[in-house]
Amino acid sequence: MRDTTVTTLILGAGAAGMMCAAHAGPDVLIVDHAKAPGEKIRISGGGRCNFTNLHTTPANFLSENPHFCKSALARYTQWDFLDLVARHGIAWHEKTLGQLFCDNSAKDIIAMLRNEMAGADLWLETSVIDVTHDGAAFRVRLSRAGRPVTVTARHLVLATGGKSIPKMGATGLAYQIAAQFGHRITDTRPALVPLTFDEAQKAVFAALAGTALDCQVACNGASFDEAMLFTHRGLSGPAVLQISSYWREGDTLSIRLCPAHDLFALLRARRATAGAKSMATILAEILPKKLAHHLATAWGVAGNLADQSDAALRVLADRLEGWRLTPTSSEGYRTAEVTLGGVATDQINATTMQSRNVPGLFIIGEALDVTGWLGGYNFQWAWSSAVAAGQAIATTDKGLNPARTAR
Repeated sequence: MRDTTVTTLILGAGAAGMMCAAHAGPDVLIVDHAKAPGEKIRISGGGRCNFTNLHTTPANFLSENPHFCKSALARYTQWDFLDLVARHGIAWHEKTLGQLFCDNSAKDIIAMLRNEMAGADLWLETSVIDVTHDGAAFRVRLSRAGRPVTVTARHLVLATGGKSIPKMGATGLAYQIAAQFGHRITDTRPALVPLTFDEAQKAVFAALAGTALDCQVACNGASFDEAMLFTHRGLSGPAVLQISSYWREGDTLSIRLCPAHDLFALLRARRATAGAKSMATILAEILPKKLAHHLATAWGVAGNLADQSDAALRVLADRLEGWRLTPTSSEGYRTAEVTLGGVATDQINATTMQSRNVPGLFIIGEALDVTGWLGGYNFQWAWSSAVAAGQAIATTDKGLNPARTAR
């Protein structure tokens, strides 16, 4: 297999990589180890891809430098991506909290991106052996169809994502290459991931598995009002996935059950109209029955509602509004939707996504230390950071090669 030279080589044919290829001008090669591009797009959102969020702002992202994401998000917004979706005739709908999904299939987004990057070459089932830089160009040794091939490129884009979902081939490749060129890597950990508990608590949760309810989950100054789901291993659901990005081993979650109600006022009102009912029955009117039975037993809640003083009702309401649970771990990268942390942003140009250490090296998407909330925010970061890098590459390439025009 013959060696080749291109202007831009993009490692990773996921959301960020394909979007970058669509904006990086001519003479682009994009490579990926998978059999098909956009595999994480395909499985996202239950197969319908939560491709952005109407409420995207920098406040929805975690990073060592919370200001880093501002430029890219402002220059290519959720409304810009919606315009692209509309141009391709993709029908979509909003679920909750500004989350947008395809009406039909996530494959529509993949097809759109493939159409947008139609001028780029795509090599699949291709893995990276090593990367070097001679001061003027990158030389990347690849294995394609079991044969070695070396690609020389003026620009190299790292768009291989993080470590989440290793069964799909996720690795720390971007971190390894970035570190090779002197970039600092912040601590990485699974994010947007279910939380797990010790064996004793798992036995309790096993009986509650499948039970879901709206609640407010708080930890380390962050809180989310969404659904929580009990599983055989612990807790999941949107509220728990969200708080997992803020939780650390040893931290305790504060869970407010029924956050839409003042439970003390509710219990006092029910005492006036249904005082003859047992406390267990009253709890089952407020909470899912399995959870109500568990809490009544675990907390020793007994007797009729009429027998409870205001002080006793206040204690119960406080427990319901501040239920404290301490996870021991998470389900890890196996089920994590994203990786928290990554390539430190202090050595990256926030406008272009280009390395300050090595001209021509660009790092985008999940590989960077920018992690969004659940609900389409991480896809929007992929689109925004990719466009920033792609446009910077196209502008540089056009300047160096006046005969070329960016697509």
